[in-house]
Amino acid sequence: MRITEETDVEFDEFSRACDLVEDYFDDLIDDVALHAPISRRQLVAVLARAQLSGRGLGPENLREEGELTYQSNDESLFWLDATFWRRLRRRHNLSPDEGRAAREVHRRIIEAIDGDVGYYNRERDPLVLVERRHPTT
Repeated sequence: MRITEETDVEFDEFSRACDLVEDYFDDLIDDVALHAPISRRQLVAVLARAQLSGRGLGPENLREEGELTYQSNDESLFWLDATFWRRLRRRHNLSPDEGRAAREVHRRIIEAIDGDVGYYNRERDPLVLVERRHPTT
């Protein structure tokens, strides 16, 4: 399955990323999709693309692009300079609504884990890089 002009990703890798984000973000996907002009399926696909792009950059490069605010065995939470989602939208031809909805999912997770994040510049990009290798059942 071709996701970008530059990177080929196997269908099963994309499918695993979709399963991972569905397991990790769970009901939050439904909450955001309910109020966004995109479907749940679209939102899951965008979140999976974000995971694959984040993994492709790697934690070290992500730290160079912004700030790691929290890390556990399951996730790393970043506030990145405002380029991650812009690049993702351009590379994957995402609509502004898809980008906003996915950013909102990531922002809500960071708020739930790291507390009120109102002190962060709203132009910074939230990214939750899920590190869980095997979804729990």
